[in-house]
Amino acid sequence: MPDRASSIEALYGDHHGWLKGWLRRRVGNASDAADLAHDTFVRVLGRQPAALREPRAYLATIANGLVVSHWRRQALEQAWLDVLASQPELLAPSPEERSLILETLEEIARLIEGLPAKIREIFLLSQIDGLTYPQIAEAMGVTVNVVQKAMTRAMAHCYKAVYRDAS
Repeated sequence: MPDRASSIEALYGDHHGWLKGWLRRRVGNASDAADLAHDTFVRVLGRQPAALREPRAYLATIANGLVVSHWRRQALEQAWLDVLASQPELLAPSPEERSLILETLEEIARLIEGLPAKIREIFLLSQIDGLTYPQIAEAMGVTVNVVQKAMTRAMAHCYKAVYRDAS
C-alpha cells in the first residue's frame, strides 16, 4: 500500500516535531515526550486513518490519551514506592514481584477507567477501602439502593471486560 505508507510518512514528517514539542510541554521532559510521540505514531499505524482534515487534532487526541496513561502509571508507581518505603526490608518484594504488582495495578486502573466517576468511586470505596454499602451511602450522600445498583453495574463491567479479553 504505497499510498498509505506515503501518507503516514508525510504525517510523521509534517507533524512529528510539533507533536514532540506539544508533549514536552505537557509531560515536562524531552525523553518522555519522544517516547509518547513514538507511541502516538505506532497507534496511528494500527488505526490506518483515512485522509485527515485536522491531523494535529487527531494526533493530539491520541497523544493526550497516552499522556493520561503516562500520568496514571507514574501515580501508581509513586503510590507503590510509598507503600514499599513503609515496609520492613524483609517484607519488600523482589524486583520481579514489584513489576508484576505494577502491571496488575495498571490493569485494574484500565479496567475501572471505563466506569462513570460516581460508580468507580463507589466500587473503590467498597473493594479497596472495605466500606459497607451503608457506610458508602452515608459517605456519598446517596441511598443504599443507589450503592447496590452502582456495585452491580461495576461488577458487570468488570466481568464483561475480563471475559471479553479472555476470548
